[in-house]
Amino acid sequence: MAEQGRKGQARRNDTVILEAAREVFLDDPKAPIAAVAERAGVGISALYRRYAGKEDLLRTLCHDGLKRFVQEAEDADAANEDGWAALRAFLVGVVDADVHSLTVHLAGTFTPTEEMHADAGASNGLVERLVRRAHDSGRLRPDFTVADVGLVLEACAAIRLPDRERTAELRRRYLGLTLDGMDRTDAGALPGPAPAPGEFNYRWRRSR
Repeated sequence: MAEQGRKGQARRNDTVILEAAREVFLDDPKAPIAAVAERAGVGISALYRRYAGKEDLLRTLCHDGLKRFVQEAEDADAANEDGWAALRAFLVGVVDADVHSLTVHLAGTFTPTEEMHADAGASNGLVERLVRRAHDSGRLRPDFTVADVGLVLEACAAIRLPDRERTAELRRRYLGLTLDGMDRTDAGALPGPAPAPGEFNYRWRRSR
């Protein structure tokens, strides 16, 4: 029982540390790892027992976000027979989960692992499927591409106020405006070409 209690406490500590890391590094990606321990209310030694250093912690934080992204895509795809409804549900889920704040603030601060690259590939495949289904439904404007998805999500993540509830409210508002624009299949052509595949991948290269 004592061992189970220690494992349970370790899991709780890990959750607290990751939540604290998210808050600290979204405020300041250059913050020291000691700031995370202070925010989490744990000793620095407890943090280092779980993570080799700041880069390891950043990597874990972003990988968790990527896994959440994949889960949101899988859930939306499975739960909605209509392709347009599936894409909408996915975008709303990801915006509510605030996954792309990690992309906006932490890209280039660590070296991704092979597992992360594999999960990123899986996420791209899921988004391609959702966009294809939405096009097949006849609701998604024909010039909207898979590459547009990431920038729509990043635009919502860029809305950030000290009040979390107000931030979530405004993100939902502007996602709603974007979805209305995406739904107008008879609208005029968008200005400029869509992002090229991989055009923004450079951001995930480790900054030196």
